[in-house]
Amino acid sequence: MELKVLGMGCAKCSKVEKNVKEAVKDLGLDATVEKVEDVKEIMSFGVMATPALVIDGKVAFAGKTATAKEIKGMLEIASK
Repeated sequence: MELKVLGMGCAKCSKVEKNVKEAVKDLGLDATVEKVEDVKEIMSFGVMATPALVIDGKVAFAGKTATAKEIKGMLEIASK
């Protein structure tokens, strides 16, 4: 599973990155987590508000600070 946290490095983006890593660890998933700060790459996903999470090339959410619990739910669905 490939996960990308999209954001420019703000506190909310860093929090989402931390929550994603926590969710991956808690679920024991084999996943790579990448932080994307390049504006052009972020825009290539059609994301206009950060933070955002991309799971295997699909935007899971944008413009909110999802909790680790919320992210776990998204990852459980995506891993099925």
